[in-house]
Amino acid sequence: MKEIFNNLLWVLVLGLSISACNRPVSRFTTSSDEVSAPATIHFNNESKNADFYLWYFGDGDSSFLANPEHTYYKPGDYKVILQSIKEGKANTRHKKITITSPTFSMIEIQTKFGNMIVKLYDDTPEHKENFLELTREGFYNDLLFHRVIDGFMIQGGDPDSRDAPENKRLGSGGPGYQISSEIEAGHRHFKGALAAARKGDMVNPEKESSGSQFYIVHGTIPSEDDLKMFQRRNKLDYSDEEMEQYLEAGGTPFLDGQYTVFGQVIKGLEVIDKIAKSNTDNADRPAENIKMQIVEIK
Repeated sequence: MKEIFNNLLWVLVLGLSISACNRPVSRFTTSSDEVSAPATIHFNNESKNADFYLWYFGDGDSSFLANPEHTYYKPGDYKVILQSIKEGKANTRHKKITITSPTFSMIEIQTKFGNMIVKLYDDTPEHKENFLELTREGFYNDLLFHRVIDGFMIQGGDPDSRDAPENKRLGSGGPGYQISSEIEAGHRHFKGALAAARKGDMVNPEKESSGSQFYIVHGTIPSEDDLKMFQRRNKLDYSDEEMEQYLEAGGTPFLDGQYTVFGQVIKGLEVIDKIAKSNTDNADRPAENIKMQIVEIK
């Protein structure tokens, strides 16, 4: 009887061992546990016995890739969760990632179509500081993207657009001052470029920028011949990298050297596409109001 009991016990232990060996095991490492925003973290999956994986990055995004990489744009502590799954069984492992404050200035433009994160350039200091000051004051909150042209740009920042009736013509308002041109910084009008609107050359030969109005480039993809023509016309010299970016992502290169570009959308380019597709009236104002909220990321 004792021998039978021992045999049964051995079979049970062996069965449990085999079952345990077949269960998924979650394990992963990261390229960094603490880094400043924006940061791209590489996740090295060291799990075993899994058919597929589900990652949660702690900021609302997820992935089914085995070894994903993910970019964090805002400071904070994020709980990363990995689920390794096999035959209905899951094993979970989690780890904390700390993203510290960015080393350069960033803002987030929030709209009903989604949010855009924009890097502001240090070598356009007057435009950068002015934009940040207005943002901190809440100047831009509830203003409209009042001028939208598909394949060209989306424009906002007119204080007269706040609570503006449908028939009101917009585009002339501002904070009561202009900003000296910083075109010499040489930033290009790639898709997603943040640039300052301004009055025309006839009344503004110094190309001074509006104190608050800005546009974000939507653009189209130019031909190589067009780029060479714009170089000659605007007396510019595009690098190979700049040529490649225009040919791959598009933009409005015919504006280069004419307006101050002081930032670039680094997340949310698809939001520009959605806004650019809006139905507009004869003055290019969207039929449905597109409000903005702008906050500083710090």
